[in-house]
Amino acid sequence: MPSTILTIATILLGLVAGVLGGLAGIGGSLVMLPALHLLHGEQSSATHHIYMAAAMAVNLIVALPAAKRHHELGSVRRDLLPWLMPGTAVAVVAGVLLSNTLPGQTLRLALAAFLILYCLHNLHRILQKPRPAPVNTFPTHPATLLLIALVAGMVAGLLGLGGGVVMVPMLQLLARVPLRQAIGTSSAVIVVTALIGASVKLASLPRADLPGALLLAALMAPGAVVGARLGASLTHRLPVRAVRIVVTLLLFAAAIRLAQADLKRWILSPPSPPSTAARV
Repeated sequence: MPSTILTIATILLGLVAGVLGGLAGIGGSLVMLPALHLLHGEQSSATHHIYMAAAMAVNLIVALPAAKRHHELGSVRRDLLPWLMPGTAVAVVAGVLLSNTLPGQTLRLALAAFLILYCLHNLHRILQKPRPAPVNTFPTHPATLLLIALVAGMVAGLLGLGGGVVMVPMLQLLARVPLRQAIGTSSAVIVVTALIGASVKLASLPRADLPGALLLAALMAPGAVVGARLGASLTHRLPVRAVRIVVTLLLFAAAIRLAQADLKRWILSPPSPPSTAARV
C-alpha cells in the first residue's frame, strides 16, 4: 500500500475511533488497536506495545471533547467522580506496568478475548425486552465505586483501553446509573486515566520506538477530536438500543480481526521442535 494512502487511512482511523469513543464512552482504543494491526502490520515483537502507546495517547484526545460535550448536555455525574478518578488512576498505572512484562501476542489475544466477552454481554442485553432505564434513588456505596474504578483502571492499563468499555456497564449494573449518564461520567474519568496511562506507557517504550508511537498518535488525533464531539452528540440523539447495537457490531468485528492473524499463524505454522543443527 502506498505510504500516502496508508497515511490517509491512519488519519481516517482517528475520525472513526473518535466517533465510536464519543458515542459509547470507550475511548476509541477498541477500534484503533485492531485497525492499526490491519493497516501497519506486525513489524516486531514490540509492535503491539507501540500501538498501545499511540492508542492510549489518542484516548486523551477523544475523551476531552467528548467529556466536554457530555457535561454540556448534563450527563456527567460529578458526584461519582471523587470516588472513581483516584482509584482508576492508581489501577491504570498498575495495569500498564503489568502489560510491559507481557509479550505483544499475549496482549493481542487477551484483548480479542475481552472484546468477544463484552460483545456477548451486549448481545444478551440487546435480546432482552426493553426495560425502563434504571434510576439510582439511593447513594451508591463508596466501596462499589472503588471496585468499579479498580477493575476499569486495571483493564485499561493492561489492554491499552480507555476504561469506559468496563466502566460503563459496571456503572449500569452495580451503581444503577442510566446508560447516557454512565457514558458521560466514563468520558470524564477517561480524561484523567488516559493522561496518566499514556504518559506511563510512552515513558516505558524503548527510545527507538517512541517516535513511531508519537507519529501514529499525531496522525489519528485531529480526526479523533472531530469524531469525539460528533459521537458525544449522537449519544443523545440515537435510541439507547441503537447505540448498543452499533457498538456491539463494530467491536465484534474488531475482535475477530485482531485474533485472526495469530490464530491463522498458529494453525498453519504450529511450533516445530528445534532442529539438530540448532542444538549444536
